[in-house]
Amino acid sequence: MKINVKAPAKINLSLDALYKRKDNYHELEMVMTTIDLADRLQLVLLEKDCIKLDVKAHFIPDDKRNLVYQAAALLKERFQIKQGVAITLDKSIPVAAGLAGGSSDAAAALKGLNQLWDLNLSLEELADLGAELGSDIPFCLYGGTALATGRGEIIEPLPMMPNCWIVLAKPSISVSTPGVYRDLKVGEVKHPNTKGMVQAIQDGSFEGICDNIGNVLETVTLVKHPEVKRIKEKMLEFGADTALMSGSGPTVFALVKQYSRAKRVYNGLRGFCEEVYLVRPWQEER
Repeated sequence: MKINVKAPAKINLSLDALYKRKDNYHELEMVMTTIDLADRLQLVLLEKDCIKLDVKAHFIPDDKRNLVYQAAALLKERFQIKQGVAITLDKSIPVAAGLAGGSSDAAAALKGLNQLWDLNLSLEELADLGAELGSDIPFCLYGGTALATGRGEIIEPLPMMPNCWIVLAKPSISVSTPGVYRDLKVGEVKHPNTKGMVQAIQDGSFEGICDNIGNVLETVTLVKHPEVKRIKEKMLEFGADTALMSGSGPTVFALVKQYSRAKRVYNGLRGFCEEVYLVRPWQEER
């Protein structure tokens, strides 16, 4: 038996950290949406009780360090699965980019293995399991557009984002997410209007989304890494309707209503950045 699953990337339309919790995580409010840049997983049932992972990309582990492997191991242990699986992971999402590539791969693995091993778990049950591995995994399981709260694991689905063009640019630097949160001063930053963003999504208002877009983590990453700020400024200069860093960075995305202008932004950025993508919001049904 063989199953193919897509693992789409996500962007943060709004990311707010409200306060530091007793467990050392931040209490978050985020509006996220999946986009049509996706990794692909193929899962093949094995009679032998083992997990084999083949990653078609450089510098990505194919062992217990990989979230896909951890997702398979978690299901095997929790439900006493004696069958095995061979998983092939084809990467298209940039690594360590603020686009939840690893989390989306793990979510896709959970969905595929639920089917492959006949577990019949609900989306809510899979999301609870996914939250044990990473805070972005529950959102990646739901997909579409959603409000995420808590550590990011409490998901409230929203209507699909209005159609538009999305230009992504990832500079060739790494950003430490724990380091960014550690340096964030929640009492000193301007916080995004999450309610305004949710209302804009519910109204299907592209202009409302542009008006309410925001990410508190920019206050840290854009200062530490001026090249991220430069990409954002260039996007606006080339004609983007709005631009924002996704997650803790370093990827920046532009939202553009018109294709001709989006193409101009895309072409302009290719002179500044090696990894540039022109995509649309993910339109697959939940």
